[in-house]
Amino acid sequence: MTAPAVSSNDKPFDISQIRAYVPIVLDMEKLNYDKWCEIFETHGLCYSVLSHLDGSCRPSSNTDTVWKDRDRFVKMWIYGTISKSILDTVIKAKCSTCDLWLTIEARFCDNKEGRALQLENELHTITIGDQSVHDYCKKLKTLFDLLANVDSPVTDRGLVLHLLNSLTHKFYSLINVIKHREPFPSFSTARSMLIMEEERLSKQYRVTPTSPHQPSSPDVLFTSSSSGPHPQYQPGFSFRGGRGRGRGGRNNRGGRGRHHNSYCHGSSHSDQATSM
Repeated sequence: MTAPAVSSNDKPFDISQIRAYVPIVLDMEKLNYDKWCEIFETHGLCYSVLSHLDGSCRPSSNTDTVWKDRDRFVKMWIYGTISKSILDTVIKAKCSTCDLWLTIEARFCDNKEGRALQLENELHTITIGDQSVHDYCKKLKTLFDLLANVDSPVTDRGLVLHLLNSLTHKFYSLINVIKHREPFPSFSTARSMLIMEEERLSKQYRVTPTSPHQPSSPDVLFTSSSSGPHPQYQPGFSFRGGRGRGRGGRNNRGGRGRHHNSYCHGSSHSDQATSM
């Protein structure tokens, strides 16, 4: 025995958890009206209640309880997908779904030019600072989406240029690579390249402690000096070429000469004493 077909008029009443179907919460700070509206209207179209949003369907009479029940149910969907701050400003007793829908639209579509100017100024002045590439790109993408929501979209190419112009000098070599790449990379591609470069630089500048007797670390020989507290470098280990050897050679020859004369002089005195 087959189950009875569900009437299209009964379909909306099967939805008890609207957040499972409209996962975005409408928020004034996020300015995510366009995304929320798109998902909500798609959901309303699937469940044949879009006419309650645009007002194209009106009750046949004051006693049309079927229409009223459906309208209240769709209005509950709206209440369940907006933030508390918006709910406090749009809630109104005995208003229809269409009235509520138009009130919310006016809240987000009013003064778009002023909001766009504020967001564009933030986009032009933002810098990476001490942020990671991931966090910085996330903030840029948020501004990109907000500008689209107030009808002032930025192209993907423009977003990449904003990204490159606000980076620090440590990314200089990669900035030139991205600027001259053909075809010009998308924002997603540029972000991936910068994240990989950031990881490479972090490994390159990481300080690794080394042992004082590690073979790769040359040992420098010092000797203590009796004339002062500071150690002195051994003259015998000079690597300054012929000049150093020349001085050493003259000193050595001179030293040998003085020692030889002293020995001979001492020997002559000894011979004289013996003969006497």
